[in-house]
Amino acid sequence: MANFNLNKVILGGRIVADPELKQTPSGVSVVRIRLAINRPYSSRNGEQAEQQADFIDCVAWRQRAEFISKYFRKGSSICVMGSIQTRTWQDNQGQKRYATEVVVDDATFVDSRNDNVGAQSYTPDAYGTSAPSYSSNPGSAPNFEDHNTDDDLPF
Repeated sequence: MANFNLNKVILGGRIVADPELKQTPSGVSVVRIRLAINRPYSSRNGEQAEQQADFIDCVAWRQRAEFISKYFRKGSSICVMGSIQTRTWQDNQGQKRYATEVVVDDATFVDSRNDNVGAQSYTPDAYGTSAPSYSSNPGSAPNFEDHNTDDDLPF
């Protein structure tokens, strides 16, 4: 049996509170955000009922943390990609505590300032130095040539 491990998360939602950029004692930037993600809730008879929301904790480090704290605010829509991480620690009273959060590898704008502004996303290169990328025309589709030769298809 093959050993298969995959831990990849893609979430889209709204930020619950303004991101607050902090520094670790060694000077590494970190930001924690909580995303509110709506999910429809259907009643037992199939009618649409009141919407519910899940609240997911996320943490971003270094340039991603700086990017999120600079460009996002409370209520901003955001799409994050990353992995789920769990950690444990003991609090001041000696109680064992657990946290499950998404460690953000990439963050992307969902909202735009107006209809003509493209989406931005930030994915650092291997050295963490790349800048945000901007889509110049997000609504345009690639220019594909229509090739209709169904004669070659085996079905």
